[in-house]
Amino acid sequence: MEIFLLAIHVIAAASILVLVLLQHGKGADMGAAFGTGSAGSVFGAAGSANFLSRATGIAATIFFATSIALTYVGAHRSSSTTGGVMQGVTGDPGKTEQSAPSPSGVPAPAPARSDIPK
Repeated sequence: MEIFLLAIHVIAAASILVLVLLQHGKGADMGAAFGTGSAGSVFGAAGSANFLSRATGIAATIFFATSIALTYVGAHRSSSTTGGVMQGVTGDPGKTEQSAPSPSGVPAPAPARSDIPK
């Protein structure tokens, strides 16, 4: 279910991107009046604005709905199927191997490692 919602979400996001880029800006009508724009389109002179606006609104609504649905699914996911970052770590995470500080304030030399060949 989550993968299906995520796929619809990505398709809606890409559709919004394409539909917004296809729409004319506010200054595009002046250029079309003097012949520099593409006034004769597939949708007619004013038909493309209504179609693209409605399609953008529908894609935005789908994007919004899938965002909420993905949030709901992610928040109510069962804890047994997902693991945390520290899943599988054993031992005490607060316990580290550090040398004790020397009384003079100068750090003590690191202990010699036995796994390094001499």
